[in-house]
Amino acid sequence: MTPFPTVSTAPVTGVGPRAARTLTAEFARHNEATSALVIGADHSSAVVEAAVEALLPGDSLTLVTGERSTASLLRDHIAGLGSWIADRVTIVDSLDEAEPADVVILGEPLTGTAEETRAVLDSLTKLQKEGAVVAVSTPAVPGRTGGAAAELFRQSALFGVGSDLVVRNQPPLRVHRLRFSQAATAKAATLAPAYRPSSVPLTRTMHIDSNGVAAAGIALGLAAVARAARPTSKLWLVPAVAALPVAAFFRDPERDVPTDPNAVVAASDGKVLSVERLTDPKIGEGEFLRIAVFLSVLDVHVNRVPVAGRVTDYFIVDGGYANAMTAAAEHNVAAYTVLDTDHGTVGVVQRTGLIARRIVQRAPVGTLLARGERYGLIRFGSRTDVYLPADKADPAVAVGDKVIGASSIIARWK
Repeated sequence: MTPFPTVSTAPVTGVGPRAARTLTAEFARHNEATSALVIGADHSSAVVEAAVEALLPGDSLTLVTGERSTASLLRDHIAGLGSWIADRVTIVDSLDEAEPADVVILGEPLTGTAEETRAVLDSLTKLQKEGAVVAVSTPAVPGRTGGAAAELFRQSALFGVGSDLVVRNQPPLRVHRLRFSQAATAKAATLAPAYRPSSVPLTRTMHIDSNGVAAAGIALGLAAVARAARPTSKLWLVPAVAALPVAAFFRDPERDVPTDPNAVVAASDGKVLSVERLTDPKIGEGEFLRIAVFLSVLDVHVNRVPVAGRVTDYFIVDGGYANAMTAAAEHNVAAYTVLDTDHGTVGVVQRTGLIARRIVQRAPVGTLLARGERYGLIRFGSRTDVYLPADKADPAVAVGDKVIGASSIIARWK
């Protein structure tokens, strides 16, 4: 029997429901038959609960017992959930009994030294299918992780396909998703958009990006300080009143993605500025159909992926900050995300504007993205350009049209 490498554990390293959903997000987003392996499973664990909830017909889930549970307790727990669940869940005592899986999940946060963390990741090598994702967390609290946090950030720089900070957990956790072998591009078309804790739900249909939560919190904090410092002054009302429109700027509504497999969706809300054919060696060879969309400060600024694909490159091109509606914006600072898709190379470019000076991109190279999936945002007005192979796509919009990110069809594959 091969024991799981011992890793130090902080006094309190619980995984709550939100962190558990983040850890199991990769398993939950697969629409085709998928296998998952949860290591360190506890019969009362939120991770086990989230993994079980993600099961679909054809899926399989293997649970490797942890120190806080036994195989007997786990079997009783799973049996109590009904035969449909029990038929799809296998419970084992050690890694030797587990089969390789598409998604490998560590049920407990990692702490300890960098060497211990590497030993844990090395022990998982034989348990990963080609293109598998390993989901692992570590406390996001200084002094609580030893060298584990630094080592996981290093591994993410090399093999990461996503990283999320889960603040609403005790303690806060950083979840890393690692892929040590390349996934097939075609798999992206079978995925649903991933759950992102950076999109904080307000209602069933309306979310707010975590950037908005932070910005509104800062505004309210300034208001509290101003009120305490000068209780007779009304100056505190300025940041207090500003908190609501600042938060509203970062709104992130749920969107219905078209089911048409040949549809290319808008990368953002806004007005179509141009529809033209051109070349851009920074994205790839050949001619592209480029559809540029301008975002006013009133538009939703969360960016979506227009097509399913695998991120093959991401880079920043330096430049100025001209008005995004003018020709000079071609030379603005821009973030290029290049995708490999079933239809060829596709580019999505986030361009800054006169007011927009900050681009956020959350999809590292190697990430598989579903059509319509959130992948970043631009702060305070700007522009997004979608580049499609010109000989494979026909435009479905014209200059002046209003489009909605992830919902409006801007082109169709031939």
